[in-house]
Amino acid sequence: MHRSYVNEHPRLGFSHNERFEFLGDAVLELAVTEYLYEKYPDATEGDLTSYRAALVNAVTLGDAATELGMNEYLLLSRGETKDTGRARQDILANTFEAVVGAIYLDSGYVKAKKFIAGAIFGRIDEIIKNRLWKDAKSHFQEKAQDHVGITPAYKILSETGPDHDKQFTTGVFLKGELVAEGSGKSKQDAEQEAAKNALLARGWNGK
Repeated sequence: MHRSYVNEHPRLGFSHNERFEFLGDAVLELAVTEYLYEKYPDATEGDLTSYRAALVNAVTLGDAATELGMNEYLLLSRGETKDTGRARQDILANTFEAVVGAIYLDSGYVKAKKFIAGAIFGRIDEIIKNRLWKDAKSHFQEKAQDHVGITPAYKILSETGPDHDKQFTTGVFLKGELVAEGSGKSKQDAEQEAAKNALLARGWNGK
């Protein structure tokens, strides 16, 4: 149950899932850390931290929640129900954490870790193979310097929406050539999306 649903139906006396989410976040981080520590005995602390971030980010957890059908059981306000894309992904990721917290309270750490393992541990091989543990901007800059000896430049192409709900579209350029565009709720998100699209456009993703 999302906070927005509780706020929209105050007379029902329901509580939202954020306390479960808070607990589940800690359980998730411990389980993933333990798994990566054992799986990659020669990895540095920095690499392990990056692997973990890629496994517990909103995209990975949101995808896992979708595959498990959690979206069908979410209680949201009418406004939140219409949200798609990044906003819904974040809500689904938080829902996944809330379910982990509930499992932990109900059945303990071992069962919670088993649930987490089944949902996300299998994704780490693809993450490492395709270098998804690197943020897209760093990855694109590295590849651009390797392939063409140029450092990418980012420029905001447009801003739309009211101040409280801006949408930014950013272009990434190599020596004045527009390689790709990306959009997001912040300049940073738009740049990351542009870099990710540029990696795909140049065929540098995973190489």
